[in-house]
Amino acid sequence: MSQRIGVLNVQGAVSEHATQLRRIGAEVQLVRHPEDLEGLAGIVLPGGESTTIGKLLKKYGLFEPLRNRIAEGMPVFGTCAGMILLAERILGDDDPHLAVMDVTVDRNSFGRQRESFEANVPIADIEGDPFPGVFIRAPHIVDVSSSVRVLAEIDGKIVAARQGQMLATAFHPELTDDLRLHSYFSEMVSAGCYVSATS
Repeated sequence: MSQRIGVLNVQGAVSEHATQLRRIGAEVQLVRHPEDLEGLAGIVLPGGESTTIGKLLKKYGLFEPLRNRIAEGMPVFGTCAGMILLAERILGDDDPHLAVMDVTVDRNSFGRQRESFEANVPIADIEGDPFPGVFIRAPHIVDVSSSVRVLAEIDGKIVAARQGQMLATAFHPELTDDLRLHSYFSEMVSAGCYVSATS
């Protein structure tokens, strides 16, 4: 039986994540309203614009239900803006979003859109060649608690990390043909055996 994994569908690279998840055999549920969370085994928070996504989470009544599901143990994979949404602390911002992952994030730390780049990123737990990282106005993690495992760094900047059932990357794995990170998240989902309760 395939896993039912949600993709937050309010802004950003939604279809690209959905395509990658389907390629690894997952059933995909696009999530825009609280009822879309029901029956999910995990969820992906795509890249986009974190402030806009945060506002839309509240507009659609998703903010508290999503935060509660993650707190209950639902596996979550945040990429780029998704990493910012998960962070408990954002440099220069006293109002974090979901604030569930014990990390401090510096948004746009790699520069603006024109300074986007690609880099080969060796990732702990991912076998084989370095991962083809696509960085677009990317954030990075500047500080982690002892419960957070650093998975990858570029030039001394943390660009991938995991805390329990939460996975975050500063780059966009959905914009490559490499399925290893989505497969890694799928394995996290399987290991967690979480299915969100129906109301």
